[in-house]
Amino acid sequence: MLRGTFKFNHTLLTLLSLLVLLGIWQLAAGLVNSHTLPYPAHVARVFWQATQSGELPYHLGLTLLRLLVSFTIAMVLGCAIGVMLGKNKTLDAFFDNWLVIFLNIPALVTIILCYVWFGLAESAAILAVVINKLPNVIVTIREGTRALDKDLLEMAESYRFNRKKTFVHVIWPQLHPFVMAATRSGLALIWKIILVVELLGRSNGMGYQLHLFFQLFDVASLLAYTFAFVAVIQLIEWLLLRPLDRKALRWRR
Repeated sequence: MLRGTFKFNHTLLTLLSLLVLLGIWQLAAGLVNSHTLPYPAHVARVFWQATQSGELPYHLGLTLLRLLVSFTIAMVLGCAIGVMLGKNKTLDAFFDNWLVIFLNIPALVTIILCYVWFGLAESAAILAVVINKLPNVIVTIREGTRALDKDLLEMAESYRFNRKKTFVHVIWPQLHPFVMAATRSGLALIWKIILVVELLGRSNGMGYQLHLFFQLFDVASLLAYTFAFVAVIQLIEWLLLRPLDRKALRWRR
């Protein structure tokens, strides 16, 4: 009963918050009275027209495909390397400075170098995104591996758990929060990097379109495309990440 009431109140507050934001936008657009800040209704019309013409779904689909490929590669490699570094102190000491260097290289520099070295190809674009995200995943998973409870691992060994059982029942529940943190931060970071990648070296995608709208001073289209991408990322959070979180943490009270 209390849980249902809390969910209802939370949903109500979320809707109220969005309505207040729209109200502030509407008021600001009325005060400014300029094409540089269009009304919400105008942005909605532009969004609908771009969707009906097929232009928005096309460019959004290409960007999401690049996001999916680069995100998958970065997460798989990052998790594997992070676990290795977390378990092996010698490897960790050897590669620690590498991680610090790659974490501090600006994303723009990595993107430009990939295009210069490998050409304006799709593979160069994906590689640039992966290189920018990979160190963050490695560091997060490495810290999670370091934080594993050794007593639980010893208990699993004493009960003669095989590797699969040890991973599923002992290691994964402890690593899960770190993997989800890397996933959420990864989605937030990767799509921003992809937009820059597309802006600099692709002839399609959301980044290319946003650059085109900037040149045309088309703020309404800028906002329409931006909200479309944000909405998709939010849907991924609601429909995929949160259910996975609830399923993985169902053992908690």
